[in-house]
Amino acid sequence: MSDIKILLVDDHSMIRFGLKSFLEDDAIVVAAEAKNGVEALELLKEIEVDVVVTDIMMPEMDGIVLTQKITQEYPDSKVLALTMMNESQNIKRMLNAGAKGYLLKDCTQEELINAIKMVNNGGSFYSNDVTQIIMQGLGTKPKQKKRTVKDIALTERELEVLHLICKEKTNAEIAEELFITLRTVEAHKRNLLEKTGCKNVAGLVLYAIERSLFDDL
Repeated sequence: MSDIKILLVDDHSMIRFGLKSFLEDDAIVVAAEAKNGVEALELLKEIEVDVVVTDIMMPEMDGIVLTQKITQEYPDSKVLALTMMNESQNIKRMLNAGAKGYLLKDCTQEELINAIKMVNNGGSFYSNDVTQIIMQGLGTKPKQKKRTVKDIALTERELEVLHLICKEKTNAEIAEELFITLRTVEAHKRNLLEKTGCKNVAGLVLYAIERSLFDDL
């Protein structure tokens, strides 16, 4: 199995230096580093990376604009946000831009390495803190009128899977609870993403909460 090549993007050189030490892992290689989005895009013209680990607040081009451009121009490179910004608005903007994961800089080494590997494998990774921040932020907003299954074109089974996703159940736990296979769970997730227009699991959670699809959220 080949190493995961990553690009570090942060405007503080000491942060980048620390992250390079933090990411000492046999399966991860820091291929390049940049101090802002402009520099990162220039590097991406020359090198191919699997995952871009980026801060949000940076001069010249911030992480949100960078993520949008990477999603459009370099879709094979996945973006993982690593930042001190814990406001729900910034989290949502990064997810809407196409980020596959969002971590705060006080995360553990193990959490960061796991996030990089999961995002590289086509999954998504959001720390528990980030999920709670999103839900708390949405909880202060007026809820939209509940939409019917017909309105959103989701089947009863898809709604069951979505409900369990919102409760932070793993694929294995969903399969066990609904007496279906892992492959079936993954198929339902793909259908949910396609029907709702969401890019990732966090987007599905936002979708359900904003529309008050479930009374216990």
